[in-house]
Amino acid sequence: MLRVDPTLPTPPFEQIKAQITAQRASGELPADQRLPPVRRLATELGVAANTVARAYRELEAAGIIETRGRHGSFVVGTEASARSEATAAAREYLERARRLGLGDADAVGLLQEIIDS
Repeated sequence: MLRVDPTLPTPPFEQIKAQITAQRASGELPADQRLPPVRRLATELGVAANTVARAYRELEAAGIIETRGRHGSFVVGTEASARSEATAAAREYLERARRLGLGDADAVGLLQEIIDS
Protein backbone atom coordinates (compact mmCIF):
# COMPACT_ATOMS: atom_id res chain seq x y z
CA MET A 1 0.00 0.00 0.00
CA LEU A 2 2.65 2.54 1.05
CA ARG A 3 6.40 2.76 0.68
CA VAL A 4 9.07 5.03 2.12
CA ASP A 5 12.24 5.63 0.15
CA PRO A 6 15.03 6.69 2.54
CA THR A 7 17.17 7.88 -0.39
CA LEU A 8 14.73 10.66 -1.27
CA PRO A 9 15.28 14.13 0.14
CA THR A 10 11.58 14.24 1.12
CA PRO A 11 11.09 13.33 4.81
CA PRO A 12 9.37 9.98 5.39
CA PHE A 13 6.28 11.55 7.00
CA GLU A 14 5.82 13.71 3.88
CA GLN A 15 6.13 10.64 1.66
CA ILE A 16 3.44 8.90 3.69
CA LYS A 17 1.17 11.96 3.53
CA ALA A 18 1.66 12.33 -0.22
CA GLN A 19 0.92 8.68 -0.92
CA ILE A 20 -2.23 8.58 1.20
CA THR A 21 -3.43 11.83 -0.37
CA ALA A 22 -2.79 10.52 -3.89
CA GLN A 23 -4.44 7.16 -3.18
CA ARG A 24 -7.49 8.94 -1.77
CA ALA A 25 -7.71 11.19 -4.83
CA SER A 26 -7.43 8.22 -7.21
CA GLY A 27 -10.03 6.20 -5.34
CA GLU A 28 -7.52 3.52 -4.44
CA LEU A 29 -8.30 4.43 -0.81
CA PRO A 30 -12.08 4.82 -0.76
CA ALA A 31 -14.12 6.73 1.79
CA ASP A 32 -14.27 5.03 5.19
CA GLN A 33 -11.27 2.83 4.42
CA ARG A 34 -9.57 2.10 7.73
CA LEU A 35 -5.87 2.89 7.75
CA PRO A 36 -3.41 0.62 9.51
CA PRO A 37 -2.68 1.48 13.13
CA VAL A 38 0.32 3.75 13.60
CA ARG A 39 2.63 1.15 15.13
CA ARG A 40 1.80 -1.53 12.57
CA LEU A 41 2.35 0.81 9.62
CA ALA A 42 5.58 2.09 11.16
CA THR A 43 6.84 -1.48 11.47
CA GLU A 44 5.81 -2.31 7.89
CA LEU A 45 7.54 0.80 6.53
CA GLY A 46 10.61 0.54 8.75
CA VAL A 47 10.13 3.99 10.28
CA ALA A 48 9.53 5.30 13.79
CA ALA A 49 5.97 5.31 15.09
CA ASN A 50 6.26 9.08 15.58
CA THR A 51 6.85 9.45 11.83
CA VAL A 52 3.55 7.76 10.98
CA ALA A 53 1.79 9.56 13.82
CA ARG A 54 2.95 12.92 12.46
CA ALA A 55 1.75 12.03 8.96
CA TYR A 56 -1.65 10.99 10.35
CA ARG A 57 -1.93 14.18 12.44
CA GLU A 58 -1.19 16.36 9.42
CA LEU A 59 -3.56 14.38 7.20
CA GLU A 60 -6.28 14.78 9.81
CA ALA A 61 -5.63 18.53 10.07
CA ALA A 62 -5.97 18.71 6.27
CA GLY A 63 -9.31 16.86 6.37
CA ILE A 64 -8.01 13.85 4.44
CA ILE A 65 -8.44 11.35 7.26
CA GLU A 66 -10.34 11.30 10.52
CA THR A 67 -9.56 9.51 13.74
CA ARG A 68 -12.44 7.80 15.48
CA GLY A 69 -10.94 7.24 18.89
CA ARG A 70 -10.02 3.64 19.58
CA HIS A 71 -11.61 2.55 16.29
CA GLY A 72 -8.70 3.95 14.29
CA SER A 73 -8.09 6.37 11.45
CA PHE A 74 -10.26 6.40 8.34
CA VAL A 75 -10.13 8.02 4.92
CA VAL A 76 -12.56 10.90 4.46
CA GLY A 77 -14.39 10.76 1.14
CA THR A 78 -14.04 13.34 -1.59
CA GLU A 79 -16.90 14.83 -3.57
CA ALA A 80 -15.77 12.77 -6.55
CA SER A 81 -15.72 9.54 -4.53
CA ALA A 82 -19.15 10.32 -3.08
CA ARG A 83 -20.56 10.87 -6.59
CA SER A 84 -18.92 7.69 -7.83
CA GLU A 85 -20.33 5.59 -4.97
CA ALA A 86 -23.77 7.21 -5.31
CA THR A 87 -23.75 6.51 -9.06
CA ALA A 88 -22.92 2.86 -8.42
CA ALA A 89 -25.70 2.63 -5.83
CA ALA A 90 -28.20 4.28 -8.21
CA ARG A 91 -27.22 1.87 -10.97
CA GLU A 92 -27.72 -1.11 -8.63
CA TYR A 93 -31.09 0.27 -7.51
CA LEU A 94 -32.31 0.72 -11.07
CA GLU A 95 -31.19 -2.78 -12.07
CA ARG A 96 -32.99 -4.26 -9.05
CA ALA A 97 -36.16 -2.25 -9.72
CA ARG A 98 -36.15 -3.49 -13.33
CA ARG A 99 -35.70 -7.11 -12.16
CA LEU A 100 -38.74 -6.59 -9.93
CA GLY A 101 -40.72 -5.52 -12.96
CA LEU A 102 -40.84 -1.78 -12.33
CA GLY A 103 -40.40 0.68 -15.14
CA ASP A 104 -37.83 3.45 -14.98
CA ALA A 105 -40.49 6.09 -14.27
CA ASP A 106 -41.81 4.02 -11.35
CA ALA A 107 -38.32 3.58 -9.94
CA VAL A 108 -37.69 7.33 -10.14
CA GLY A 109 -41.13 7.97 -8.63
CA LEU A 110 -40.28 5.81 -5.63
CA LEU A 111 -37.09 7.78 -5.07
CA GLN A 112 -39.04 11.02 -5.27
CA GLU A 113 -41.54 9.73 -2.71
CA ILE A 114 -38.68 8.98 -0.33
CA ILE A 115 -37.13 12.40 -0.92
CA ASP A 116 -40.47 14.12 -0.29
CA SER A 117 -41.22 12.19 2.90
